[in-house]
Amino acid sequence: MNEFRFDGRVAIVTGAGRGIGRAYARLLAERGASVVVNDLGGSMEGEGSDGGPATDVVAEIEAAGGVAAASTDDVSTPDGASALVDRAVDEFGRIDVLVNNAGIMRWAGMPDVDAEQLGQHLAVHVGGSFNTTRAAWPHMVDQQYGRIVMTTSTGMFGLPANTAYATAKAGVVGLTRSLTVAGKKHGINVNVIAPAAFTRMAGEADDDGASEARMPPDFVAPMVAYLAHEDCPVSGEIYTAGAGRFARLFIASTDGYVHRHGEPSIEDVAEHWASINDETGYFVPTDLMDWSAAFTAHLES
Repeated sequence: MNEFRFDGRVAIVTGAGRGIGRAYARLLAERGASVVVNDLGGSMEGEGSDGGPATDVVAEIEAAGGVAAASTDDVSTPDGASALVDRAVDEFGRIDVLVNNAGIMRWAGMPDVDAEQLGQHLAVHVGGSFNTTRAAWPHMVDQQYGRIVMTTSTGMFGLPANTAYATAKAGVVGLTRSLTVAGKKHGINVNVIAPAAFTRMAGEADDDGASEARMPPDFVAPMVAYLAHEDCPVSGEIYTAGAGRFARLFIASTDGYVHRHGEPSIEDVAEHWASINDETGYFVPTDLMDWSAAFTAHLES
């Protein structure tokens, strides 16, 4: 089995001071990457700051023989994201890998969730991913190479009290799919991880520690590292990883029902509801134009 290395590569990992981000940074460094460990050091809710977590992870990496630098820049702001990318380029000369992992979590559902909470989640999850990618993009275009890993969550499938979080995490998927098309001609691959690990965002710990033992952050890191590697063949995809399982999530379309004669009615929709929802023969669009071509194919005939 070939060993996947990152020698000569430079990686930024946001939210890398704890949990899953820490596991990503440590693995990339272990495999030869120079890593900028970014973490504002705030609470799970996004309050406060502390340079300790990022500095501690850098110390761990260096103690193991790796190369790393700490950053406490706030990626939810354009200036913070630019400073982070500048740090990587000034310190190590380039930027090859960007792992957008930083996030916050404030539990609230309808009608208790408010616009402020939604805005805070969008600013960190979507805005943070957008800001860092926008800052790194020109460097990746110039070198005609880049690997970007975004972070979504299976939380976007929905829970009663994760409204703002689920909304932001779904937004990351749309951002990724657009960037995938834009990056294709520049050698930039953009993919998404939906991690499944026990961290401080996952809730209260079991008394016996069983959750941590079954779902440690280190079990997610191999998938992220592969998505960040030059040999990874895909772009625009979503993967889950955790507890020893690795899988693909995807957005698909059913073949549906085609009304061929006259103007369709509500009754036509109701009558053919089973066909509209029939998953037999579904397809996975690569982009908007691919979906559009399939959706309107009956018009050509």
